[in-house]
Amino acid sequence: MLANYFTVKTQGSEEQVIQKSRFIGYVKRVTSEEEAQQFIQEIKKKHADATHNCSAYMIGEHDQIQKANDDGEPSGTAGVPILEVLKKRQLKDTVVVVTRYFGGIKLGAGGLIRAYASTTTLAINQTGIVERKQMSGFAVTVDYTLLGKIENELRQAHYLLGDIDYTDQVTFHVRVQAGEEDSFQDWIMNQTSGKQEIQEEGATYVEIDVPTS
Repeated sequence: MLANYFTVKTQGSEEQVIQKSRFIGYVKRVTSEEEAQQFIQEIKKKHADATHNCSAYMIGEHDQIQKANDDGEPSGTAGVPILEVLKKRQLKDTVVVVTRYFGGIKLGAGGLIRAYASTTTLAINQTGIVERKQMSGFAVTVDYTLLGKIENELRQAHYLLGDIDYTDQVTFHVRVQAGEEDSFQDWIMNQTSGKQEIQEEGATYVEIDVPTS
């Protein structure tokens, strides 16, 4: 598992008109090439009357699956610019389809490249980007006498405080960035003077919003 990587939130779209041509960008997070191809076919079916439905996707921990399709546009003017935006934004497990309705004015190779790249960027910004960080989970249980102190310290620290269970004791569910597990346990023991129970809850990815402007 990667310690962290960037991808899009879920799914979204945005459009713009350039020289009377209508460009509609669709973005989706996917986990396989099959899922990416299925999404592309869905958009093609939705816009069967469009002039072009160009696409690109990048999938895998090490971007091992990369595909671009110009769908009838001059070679290298549509699919590749879409893919280059994904690479520049470092977005994994992401598929983009840009639909074009030709408006009667030819844009030329440079114009097409800019149009497909900018539409991709608009659609990604509209959808939103997240950083997925691998974090280890811990359940920290203390007596109620330590509730206020530990909650306050956790909220001020860089650790991620999740749910708090209130039973006969108090249990804090905390996420810690990969590689900081030992230092966290030392830290929490210092905060409680050793008066706590710690249980590991396994590693998961936590999604953090990334500004797109």
